[in-house]
Amino acid sequence: MLVDGVHYRTIWIDKDSGKLCMINQLVLPHRFEIVQCETHAAMCAAIKDMVVRGAGLIGASAGYGMWLGALEAPSSSLSEFDEAMVLFGDALKATRPTAKNLAWAVDRQLAAIKKGTSVKEKIAIALNTAQAIADEDAEFCRRIGEHGKKIIQELAGAKAKTNPGEPVNILTHCNAGWLAFVDYGSALSPVFAAHDSGIPVHVWVDETRPRNQGANLTAWELSRHGVPHSLIVDNAGGHLMQHNMVDMVITGADRVTRCGDAANKIGTYLKAVAARDCGVPFYVALPSSTFDFAMRDGVAEIPIEERDGAEVRFVQGKLPDGSLASVQICPDDTGARNWGFDVTPARLITGLISERGVCRASEEAILELFQEHRP
Repeated sequence: MLVDGVHYRTIWIDKDSGKLCMINQLVLPHRFEIVQCETHAAMCAAIKDMVVRGAGLIGASAGYGMWLGALEAPSSSLSEFDEAMVLFGDALKATRPTAKNLAWAVDRQLAAIKKGTSVKEKIAIALNTAQAIADEDAEFCRRIGEHGKKIIQELAGAKAKTNPGEPVNILTHCNAGWLAFVDYGSALSPVFAAHDSGIPVHVWVDETRPRNQGANLTAWELSRHGVPHSLIVDNAGGHLMQHNMVDMVITGADRVTRCGDAANKIGTYLKAVAARDCGVPFYVALPSSTFDFAMRDGVAEIPIEERDGAEVRFVQGKLPDGSLASVQICPDDTGARNWGFDVTPARLITGLISERGVCRASEEAILELFQEHRP
């Protein structure tokens, strides 16, 4: 994506220094800051503390984290190297348990590295695999945009017959744009593609408490891309749907079961319930790395991360002098619970948009696109 006329990915290796670089998402939208990540431990911290976040980017970051681990692993013997890499992988997996992309990337790295016949070759394989994961994520998200654009185009065509000149109003939740992936994004990729094709769109942006990824990140992306949008409080979505102000809902996902249940940012389930009640189509956009074909029942099986309650008790913002500050919003003695995700059952999902196309949220339809995962 372009930032002030310069194309950026969310994570990349600088050609001049050879250092791994990332966009620091903790200071957006108030500052655009690039940080370097030089160790495996630093990557674990970056994922856990959400310097990098979003399903696809977590996966790509884990891929690069395994490469950093390979640079640090003992080189005296292949067995010691391999044992260290397993431990490095376990540490990365422990940082964010809900997103399937993270474990998928670690396991892909371990399988690839195992094929090396020397430490030097294993390190080279780790780097090549990390770059392949990142490149695939960007390409898959581009394809998601093309598939999703067709849905928006159909809605625009139908709306033009009754409300000419009116944009397609799209509600999204959290951030599933290019900042959540390596480039393009999942839920926002169709929006960008539609806007770039001249289809009139307008996005309702949920603030997305407690970390405000909608207000901070989604709004920033849309503003940089010139997409019309309005920021709303999290609980306004149902009201907008009741009054025919939403034409479709599209969100991302952090893990989707083989039967179509989707885990996403906390509050997504409530949007899906409201959408079903109001007859608004509800889509989930995801690359194939987000599918968990080993799971069937999302509510029962998907691990839901519970984060520090301080994220609920405090909000970060910009003060009049331009500095950033964290402000407490509750009494000193009030504790907080902070579940990061909820699960939307497949029955509430109109369709899944992946790089392979659009399908119903059912095991049969998913396996039609992903034949390799049939029993």
